[in-house]
Amino acid sequence: MKPVAIFRHAPTEGPGYLADYLDAHTIPWQLIRIDAGDVLPTSASDYSGLVFMGGPMSVNDDLPWIPPVLALIRAAVAADIPVLGHCLGGQLMSKALGGKVSKNPVKEIGWGKLSVADNAEARRWFGKLGGFNGFHWHGETFSLPDGATRILSSAYCDNQAFTLGKHLGFQCHIEMTEAMVREWCAVGGDEIARASDSPGVQTTPEIGDALAAKVGALNTVAGTVYASWVKGLVV
Repeated sequence: MKPVAIFRHAPTEGPGYLADYLDAHTIPWQLIRIDAGDVLPTSASDYSGLVFMGGPMSVNDDLPWIPPVLALIRAAVAADIPVLGHCLGGQLMSKALGGKVSKNPVKEIGWGKLSVADNAEARRWFGKLGGFNGFHWHGETFSLPDGATRILSSAYCDNQAFTLGKHLGFQCHIEMTEAMVREWCAVGGDEIARASDSPGVQTTPEIGDALAAKVGALNTVAGTVYASWVKGLVV
């Protein structure tokens, strides 16, 4: 089986629980560290699927790797090779497929309720689940590409996830581990403090409260989503 390509855009924003899931199901994967200068693949067909992780940059920034990544996403979708995006990754997917990325009304950092839409696409990915506590760290949001279906929303962000056939883009983070949450809080403490007036931002102690239970519950949801996504992998 060809590996799943996982694109990392920042050293602290790796695949997290997704890597654990793939390893547990003996699905090969390859980490492409854009932040470390790894060479971008020129063909999506070398991989069974493409995954794009988060990052502190904007998809609207003038960065040399963004145009080829957008082209790679479009090529994968055209070839029916499944694409999965987390936060920045979801924004890259939206922009590649004709959507727009712009400032969200408020910044979201920390744990927050996500509502699962009442439609067939949402049930395909989440089953009977009506909502769950997800992790957030973003100041921008994406619009839905043509033909996409919204499957998640939150009180502070309408478009928290969309699906388009085999392809799935998240604004929120479902890939979190306890270690990732702690590291992000340590690295992003100043950002949390600067955004403390936002109703969508929690304090560091609030984020860390009952962390093991929150992450465990999120891993269960993520496992359900990832199980559906890997069914579409190109063998």
